[in-house]
Amino acid sequence: MTKFISDRLLVFGATGDLSRRMLLPSLCALDAEGLLNPGIEIVGTARSDLDDQGFRNLVRESLEQFLPANRRGGMATFLNRLSYQPLDASQAEGFQSLARKVGAPQDGLSIFLSTAPSLFEPTIRGLEKSGLAGAQVRIGLEKPLGVDLASSRIINDAVAAAFPEDRIYRIDHYLGKETVQNLLALRFANLMFEPLWNAAHIDHVQITVAETVGLEGRVAFYDDAGALRDMVQNHMLQLLALVAMEPPVSYDATNVRDEKVKVLRSLRKVQTSETVIGQYRAGAIGGQAVPGYDEELGKPSNTETFVAIKAHIDNWRWQGVPFYLRTGKRLPRRTTEIVVQFRDVPHSIFTGRGARTVPNRLVIGIQPSENITLSLMAKVPGLDREGFGLRSIPLAITTPDAFAGPQRRIAYERLLLDLIEGDQTLFVRRDEVEAQWGWIDAIRGGWAEQRLEPKTYTAGSWGPSAAIALAERDGVTWHE
Repeated sequence: MTKFISDRLLVFGATGDLSRRMLLPSLCALDAEGLLNPGIEIVGTARSDLDDQGFRNLVRESLEQFLPANRRGGMATFLNRLSYQPLDASQAEGFQSLARKVGAPQDGLSIFLSTAPSLFEPTIRGLEKSGLAGAQVRIGLEKPLGVDLASSRIINDAVAAAFPEDRIYRIDHYLGKETVQNLLALRFANLMFEPLWNAAHIDHVQITVAETVGLEGRVAFYDDAGALRDMVQNHMLQLLALVAMEPPVSYDATNVRDEKVKVLRSLRKVQTSETVIGQYRAGAIGGQAVPGYDEELGKPSNTETFVAIKAHIDNWRWQGVPFYLRTGKRLPRRTTEIVVQFRDVPHSIFTGRGARTVPNRLVIGIQPSENITLSLMAKVPGLDREGFGLRSIPLAITTPDAFAGPQRRIAYERLLLDLIEGDQTLFVRRDEVEAQWGWIDAIRGGWAEQRLEPKTYTAGSWGPSAAIALAERDGVTWHE
């Protein structure tokens, strides 16, 4: 694989919501810190009929809205890097004009594809025919990559016809989050955790991705996808893989992704009885009344807005350890966290009032706050004739407090920089995507076979009561 740093970046969907909120602010922030190649040129393309200056004006407005003022240093320099070429990706003839705008890619070109999946195939064909898919070109693909295994393979085959795997960068923006990467540091840079990171010492693992929002402008996409395909198939399975993977030989793209795909292939087929699906009805979030899903959608629907799953990994390290996954919309608070629940001590030497031990628990907060909390048992201060008082106390690391210098980054900053510089470690390989879809398709097949319908839950609650029962019948309580 030839390593090169791109001196040009081509962004498809450059006037869309993702570009305006995340991609362009990320690039501006990277440029302000001197992390981009000083000579890099950024070309945007979309259907919008704009010239270079019109695009720069649009980007300036986006930066002022979505990027903090203290991260906009050198914004004028960044805006001068930008140019624009209108393009309807479904019309092949427009790609020749785009190629002239971009220029010959022999010095290194990175492409970020943020378009509807239906445009992936014609876009790839257009890039190939116009000479924008050569050996010095790499391509980043924004999700969704299909709606099931079959459609995912069609997309991947289309991309593979023009780009080899070592130049394809499938993006899951969760992998760009600092705390997600910190999970690897926590496991593999600290001796105290890895010897205990197995079924002998861990009782269960919980992964929660909770949102307070409803459809938020994603009506058509979300009603076709649902919570399982929107969140579990990509973000949550990637988190699970990072928690459960074996230590890689080294921190590089091949070794890290080899270990992740082993976990995904070890996932046991889930029984329908080990899943709960729900759909929110009207309720209140933060004291404000919100409508139910059907009301927001404007029609009845059986799409799930909540899913809970009890998963198992059938390998030596994790045999018998349940992984509880939970995600939903219109839940009480926005949070993404991983909870590693250790087993209790095999025998307590302490007796008397207040001497009960509580198992240690590691909580890794990913958003909205980035923190790591480990609960430990400690003696309660003071004198007590009736025994040895114990209490669980937290040891907490909050990233902004521990590292006072760096500001909180947009997850796409890390990913865009890695795309430009050619590091695939935090990107998803094809065999990972297919393993994820195979597991998800089996769950959906079970739902269809048993005609499972979502249970209702009130907006502002933690989902259907059946989700609580899914964990509590094993003696487990969801961490809230």
